[in-house]
Amino acid sequence: MPNHVEDFLTPSEEQEVIEAIRIAELNTSGEIRVHIEKTSQGDATNRALELFHALKMDNTKLQNAVLIYVAVDDKTFVIYGDKGINDVVSSNFWDSTKDIMQSYFKTGNFKQGLVEGIIKSGEQLKKHFPYTDLDTNELTNEISKG
Repeated sequence: MPNHVEDFLTPSEEQEVIEAIRIAELNTSGEIRVHIEKTSQGDATNRALELFHALKMDNTKLQNAVLIYVAVDDKTFVIYGDKGINDVVSSNFWDSTKDIMQSYFKTGNFKQGLVEGIIKSGEQLKKHFPYTDLDTNELTNEISKG
């Protein structure tokens, strides 16, 4: 992985990731966010949970938000789903999604790894939380950075 958050994605790659989030969210009431930072300064899962709350991702009506968290220097990432989505996806879903992302990350294709994770998350969100006319985009699609 690159050594700096700024080097993880080019500006155009960042726009492609944001567009993937927008498309994934068209078909679901679920929400997907990506957060990239230098280091988790400890356990990455705990940091992802901390950010999940800090980014107000635990406020979605159906508890169906998904955070893809990347700690660049630690060369690690976490997919964190809220209770609503975790209760309905198969037990190995997040691991299999992580494996797909990892295969892209290993070759340095970070943008495609994120896009694949977003697509897979979006497919499950669409299946279990289909879009209705009452849905609003509860969270921004922008990539947050630490």
